[in-house]
Amino acid sequence: MYTVLFVIAAYLLGSISFALVSSRLFGLADPRTYGSKNPGATNVLRSGNKLAALLTLVGDAAKGWLAVWLAFLYGAQFQVGQTGIACVCIAVFLGHLFPVFARFRGGKGVATALGVLLGISPLLGLAVLVTWLCVALLTRYSSLSALVSAVLAPIYYGLLYGFNLYFAAIVVISAFLIGRHRQNIGNLLSGKESKIGSKKKAG
Repeated sequence: MYTVLFVIAAYLLGSISFALVSSRLFGLADPRTYGSKNPGATNVLRSGNKLAALLTLVGDAAKGWLAVWLAFLYGAQFQVGQTGIACVCIAVFLGHLFPVFARFRGGKGVATALGVLLGISPLLGLAVLVTWLCVALLTRYSSLSALVSAVLAPIYYGLLYGFNLYFAAIVVISAFLIGRHRQNIGNLLSGKESKIGSKKKAG
């Protein structure tokens, strides 16, 4: 019973879209109406408002971390085991992808996935963050950074901690991340992908 409540709470927390919150706070257009039409930090940055983009990034990452941290902190007290916590990891991430508060039109989940990884293991999250930053600095493609990080995240976890239910949860999250970047993969292959900081079609 408590496991179900933890999972539902994680999904609802994940459903809070900080791209929409920050855009309304700063009087910006709905990020789903310009650029990549993705309610995420990279697209909010196309509006030219760096503070709104930063708030989006921090907020989306924080909700992923908070859900997992609370599950680890209180899981034993409420008989929520490893299976339940792994489900919480997936639930908060899916909440971002399919938010009930935004008619299930969510983002791609990169920042929220990072928050989840930080909640599981700060070392793991840091390794993935460094990977994202290195690829981004070299290529200036946010999508390519996300794809490389998504592929390497379960590998990093497996090498650090072995193969368990958290590994399985990370594999599921990585698979969704790659799936949400299908169009970006096509754009990268055709040379049409926008780079970080591009204001193309920002409204």
